[in-house]
Amino acid sequence: MIEAANIDVATLREAYRAKKLALFDTLRFARAPTRSVHTVLRQLSALADETLCTLWRDAGFGDSFSLAAVGGFGRGELFPYSDVDVLLLLPPEDHENAIDPARIEAFIGHCWDAGLEIGSSVRTVDECLAEAEKDVTVQTSLLEARLIAGDKKLFTAFRRRFTRAIDPQAFFVAKSQEMRHRHQKYDNTPYALEPNCKESPGGLRDLQTILWMTKAAGYGSRWDDLAKNGLATSFEAQQIKRNEALLSLIRARLHVIANRREDRLVFDLQTAVAASFGYESESQRKSSEALMRRYYWAAKAVSQLNQILLLNISERLQPSDEQHTPVNERFYERAGLIEIASDDLYEREPHAVLETFLLYQKTIGVKGLSARTLRALYNARHVMDSKFRNDPVNHETFMRILLQPYGITHAFRLMNQTSVLGRYLRVFRSIVGQMQHDLFHVYTVDQHILMVLRNVRRFFIAEHAHEYPFCSQLAAGWDKPWILYVAALFHDIAKGRGGDHSTLGARDVQRFCKQHAVAREDAKLIEFLVAEHLVMSQVAQKQDLSDPEVIGAFAKRVGNERYLTALYLLTIADIRGTSPRVWNAWKGKLLEDLYRYTLRALGGRMPDPDAEVESRKREALVQLALHAQRFEAHKALWDTLDVGYFMRHDATEIAWHAKQLSRFVPPPNVPIDPKAPPIVRAHLSPVGEGLQVVVYTPDQPDLFARICGYFDQSSFSILDAKVHTTSNGYALDTFQVVTTFLPDHYRDLISMVESGLAQTLTEAGALPPPSMGRVSRRVRSFPIKPRISLLPDDKAQRWLLNISASDRAGLLYSVARVLARHHLNLQLAKVTTLGERVEDTFLISGPELQGQKTQLAIETELMEALAS
Repeated sequence: MIEAANIDVATLREAYRAKKLALFDTLRFARAPTRSVHTVLRQLSALADETLCTLWRDAGFGDSFSLAAVGGFGRGELFPYSDVDVLLLLPPEDHENAIDPARIEAFIGHCWDAGLEIGSSVRTVDECLAEAEKDVTVQTSLLEARLIAGDKKLFTAFRRRFTRAIDPQAFFVAKSQEMRHRHQKYDNTPYALEPNCKESPGGLRDLQTILWMTKAAGYGSRWDDLAKNGLATSFEAQQIKRNEALLSLIRARLHVIANRREDRLVFDLQTAVAASFGYESESQRKSSEALMRRYYWAAKAVSQLNQILLLNISERLQPSDEQHTPVNERFYERAGLIEIASDDLYEREPHAVLETFLLYQKTIGVKGLSARTLRALYNARHVMDSKFRNDPVNHETFMRILLQPYGITHAFRLMNQTSVLGRYLRVFRSIVGQMQHDLFHVYTVDQHILMVLRNVRRFFIAEHAHEYPFCSQLAAGWDKPWILYVAALFHDIAKGRGGDHSTLGARDVQRFCKQHAVAREDAKLIEFLVAEHLVMSQVAQKQDLSDPEVIGAFAKRVGNERYLTALYLLTIADIRGTSPRVWNAWKGKLLEDLYRYTLRALGGRMPDPDAEVESRKREALVQLALHAQRFEAHKALWDTLDVGYFMRHDATEIAWHAKQLSRFVPPPNVPIDPKAPPIVRAHLSPVGEGLQVVVYTPDQPDLFARICGYFDQSSFSILDAKVHTTSNGYALDTFQVVTTFLPDHYRDLISMVESGLAQTLTEAGALPPPSMGRVSRRVRSFPIKPRISLLPDDKAQRWLLNISASDRAGLLYSVARVLARHHLNLQLAKVTTLGERVEDTFLISGPELQGQKTQLAIETELMEALAS
């Protein structure tokens, strides 16, 4: 490489670094107005320009060719750790011989040596135009080109030819498509809990895309230019600049705090970024929540204004010749969009605000709102005041929106996007952009509520019946879907206020029902659903559904079949609206079982355990007969099992156990052979996910721990465990397990489990140490304090152990080791994973539980196991 002749690159690097760090400090600590961030970004760009010019002069290039800034650097605003993208623009090929490629290579190398993170391309004008024609990304980068040094005439010629070559309409279409794909990558929402402030919907890239489109079309490259050209109002331009400045400052501080290019507001950095804005944690709200709420509101405003501008640019580039079709005297339908008849409609007639969304639902063929309508809604937010919220006409219109047979989900999402929903329902406005630090919600509260509303709505749509078959069956007989819609809207509306959000939400919905003249019986049901929306999942996942007293208490709490059905539908919709990771088929089975057991109890009498056991036995015998089992082959096994076994397993499981295990039951009065080989059988789970595994072996104190140890070491997750000890001293344990390991065929997975687990139980030996799996970033950022509850039942013969902790690999095995160490008998295990949190319940017994000191020792060891 050719060395620089005159300049000390190391000295230049130190000077560049010192000046850059000084500007970083300005970004980190400044309490100046948010918009001052652009000054600092321009200064960073100018500093890079200055360094490049110094290196350019030292290389002796003069005016032999051009050095241009492109991409983000070309805009003249450089983020702290963004690439310095440059174009070395060469003259036509017949003049190229005068330029030594080795000197260009040396120049680029010196740029890196001086501390500039260069992204470089070396092209002639013709090559630039050819690449731009093939790739819209290159075209976009060159659109931002700015001369730094070298031949001005060459650069001017390039700009002239590039401007003539660009097709504004084709560029608009390509960038619109690119934006849609980018939004899909980020789930089409600005409300991700770790958003990318550059690339996510509502981020800086959306604003940059608008300016690229307008610059390519000749409408201007600044927001004030758009206002002058009628694409935006002065107010909109002002709002865009304000939100752009905030997003830019967040991104710049992310870079500085992370000490690298980092555009994601990850949990690890949110608190530090919040502190840079002066936010402090309070009793009811973390500092990061305040920051994120401010971010979400800015991203939401950007999304709204972005949609308005996109529609305006599209109309300007390709005016529509479609005629306005009157809908009524206030609205038209044009090109599938609802358009207001006059710009001041909402100012003159505030009732038309909610009417817009009612028409959006009712008008066939309409797919959205026009730019004119969106702009009018954005500018008429001040009319949606307390008078607007208390207007009986608006109450009636809102209820009509809820009563429509179609378009419920789309209408409410659009109402939220345009800020109308939060303006009309004041309590909803308080949870827009509200984060949830419970490790299993992946949406902000408002987005979760709308997701639950969508799920409820799908129960009533035939096309989605395959998603929730049993729910769709129940919904088909439900007479008032809107009751469930209102309950969905209010079930989490009091999150973040402090106190019990279920109780507070019930009060909110009580006021709503009174204000909207909801009939007394319907209002009582809605209030019940909001107040009790967590109860059904808690009972299903934490209590023993084979216990008639559990079912009886829940039936008493629900009261009747109508309330039960409504609560079941809302519960399913709620769980499935938290996170794609939270729901699984096993949870679905538990909830459906609880629904059916409770429905039977509400029929007039408590379930009769004896009758239930006989019913399950008869059904199991029918299934065994279908498999040509010999007469009374099941009897040897069934004679060793108590009522608890038959109450905890359904007929299909009972038949499968009898088919697989009956021939291995030793004759009566024969002593247990502790060396008898363990029997392990597995098959695809009847609930449709993972495997069901049964273990039949002479009982031993640490058996459950050994089984958990095998599943832990083999990367299986245990969803449920039913543990029984037969009257002849054998353990009969059944597990529901899932894994991410997928062999070529499921039979290979079954064979692996059957042989591997049997070998583990045969070898015995000391229990292996648990695998200490790494916790996720979310768990590190929002750790859960482990909680343990150890309480006796009414007769103090069995104890209920409840555990809550952050999830990690090896956790259940660590708990099982403690139980084994104290020789505790495990009779039931309910394993519930809620995103990054576990809520496990164990029914245990043993003499060590009778002493207070040993109880404390057990709890201490469990706490240590959870915290390790």
